[in-house]
Amino acid sequence: MSHVEHPHTWYTTNLVGVPAHVLASTEFNAHPVALHIVGTREAHAGLFALLETSRDAQEASEMFIHYLSLAFGLQPAQDPASPSEARRWRASYIKLLQSWGVDSNGAPGAVLKGWVESRFGMVPCFHQARLERFPSPAWVRYMEEKASSRFHNNCIYQQLDLLYEYCQWALRRFKPFGESGHVALWRGINHCEEQVVQGELGPGRRHLVVMLNNLVSFAQQVEQAECFGDWLLHAQVPLVKLLFYPGLLSQVPLNGEGEVLAIGGQYEVEARRA
Repeated sequence: MSHVEHPHTWYTTNLVGVPAHVLASTEFNAHPVALHIVGTREAHAGLFALLETSRDAQEASEMFIHYLSLAFGLQPAQDPASPSEARRWRASYIKLLQSWGVDSNGAPGAVLKGWVESRFGMVPCFHQARLERFPSPAWVRYMEEKASSRFHNNCIYQQLDLLYEYCQWALRRFKPFGESGHVALWRGINHCEEQVVQGELGPGRRHLVVMLNNLVSFAQQVEQAECFGDWLLHAQVPLVKLLFYPGLLSQVPLNGEGEVLAIGGQYEVEARRA
């Protein structure tokens, strides 16, 4: 298989100790194992020790947001040294999540997909257009946007590392989806035929294997997913692949939309017309 023709076969940086082709497989989804971004919890041991003292999810969220605000200077300077310092743009995980909710194919979305590529080794397959043969205009645009200094500054990957580790900590501590290691989610998409890896589309409910982007949005309710495409995909998503879910953070507007962000790859789904 040509790596030029099939960029999804590339090997990239992986900081979770599980090869990218395994993480992207349906076998991993069926039998997930806990994932940790190497060094993140060790470097911020004080945060996770503090989180253990929290009484509920709301208090833990406030602790997390406050810690990252201090650690990465996310609040505007109270007494800026110069006008340029007052105007300085500090990239933050909250701004990226908010921008993703508006347009996942914008420059902030490219940074998020680049973070997944860097930490989990999974190359995206779509950003404004399908990312197929390399090089191509679509690939150049994605690579420029994921490295743009407007959104890729202020240790943004380290902020996202902490968001992922906090999400996984909260899932184990508060169990918002119960005791199961999976959560049933919905995704509405167009051009479903382009993503089918195994199986065939047709009338009624179809069991398929589809290739999703390296970071994807899911909905908790079918009614929410119906707004986003001609096809509805129903998947069992392993909790270890979640980056964000409603209720995780108290200051992110995605909470009101029931949107869940998850690491992608190949998924077994039940597909039907919306």
